[in-house]
Amino acid sequence: MLSKHADVLAAYRNSKQFTSMNGNMLGTLLRGGDSAGGRMLVVTDGGRHSALRRLMQTGFGPRILGVVGEFVERATAEVLAAALERGDCDFAADVASAIPLAAICELLAVPVADRPRILDLTRSALESEHDAQPSIRSRLAQSEILLYYARLAAKRRGDPGTDAVSMLATGLVEDRPLTDEEVVLNCYNLIIGGDETARLSMTSGVLALMEHGGEWERFSRGEVAVPDAVEEILRWTTPAIHVGRMAGTDVEVRGTTIRAGEVVTMWNVSANRDEDVFDRPDELILDRTPNRHVTFGHGPHFCLGAHLAKVELRALLAYLQRNVAAMEPNGSGHWLSSNFLNGVESLPITLKAR
Repeated sequence: MLSKHADVLAAYRNSKQFTSMNGNMLGTLLRGGDSAGGRMLVVTDGGRHSALRRLMQTGFGPRILGVVGEFVERATAEVLAAALERGDCDFAADVASAIPLAAICELLAVPVADRPRILDLTRSALESEHDAQPSIRSRLAQSEILLYYARLAAKRRGDPGTDAVSMLATGLVEDRPLTDEEVVLNCYNLIIGGDETARLSMTSGVLALMEHGGEWERFSRGEVAVPDAVEEILRWTTPAIHVGRMAGTDVEVRGTTIRAGEVVTMWNVSANRDEDVFDRPDELILDRTPNRHVTFGHGPHFCLGAHLAKVELRALLAYLQRNVAAMEPNGSGHWLSSNFLNGVESLPITLKAR
């Protein structure tokens, strides 16, 4: 278990000593490994990882993210305006769950007519993505999603666009095209990764603002810039509690020898509260600077969707700053029960307009 900021950074940087090929979650590693190892970006290392990442990054280029960013701002405004008009809402279900999935549909260029069904299926699939025993409903939804993206990828092979699915369906990695299975696995990876960090940081961030009224007041008055608040919310919420690796070689960390083949976990929640790096780490300070959090990882596996997640969180906070006078709890929230995902999955609140 690596808990210090410096040790977590060092492990993120060194994919030879700390490999992700066997999986990137403690539960998966303890069960014997991830069957997608070497085929899905997050559980691939070395030259293949670099080549696959370069290919996928073309789907996250400035022009594409610019268009998606405009879409996110419009979608965020629509969802929040509706919630503000009602006054009462479950922020997790009514706001935070809607924005990231809509953005992913835009990024993957899912046809508009298909989006309501795909959004519904994705929500069902994500309900128990990390449960030990997913429900039948969730398993069926996951299967339908995989089949949908397999069909979509097949269409994009013949008629490609500039979206991420097209990049995967038509690109080459190490001089060969990806298999249908590899395309679908990486589409699903984008869906899961694109949903969780933004959704959980949004909901837990709003909870943090309600619990720290002084910081909300400073932010509401415009004394804190939105980009600074985004970074502190990301540090404070840390949606990915840990990231798993397997030691590729014997390595010594702070006098302890980790043997090749042993499971290693980097605890982001601890690194993001390391008193050697963060002044008053257990306080929410929205204009904290510098803010070297590891919420998106570091090094070769730095989150591909980090910029998009920040765009989504920035759109949310900017709207709140402009349009919301007060946010108050309106019932009991419900935290996820997980050692991998950190956040609130239900948050009833009352919003009051300016």
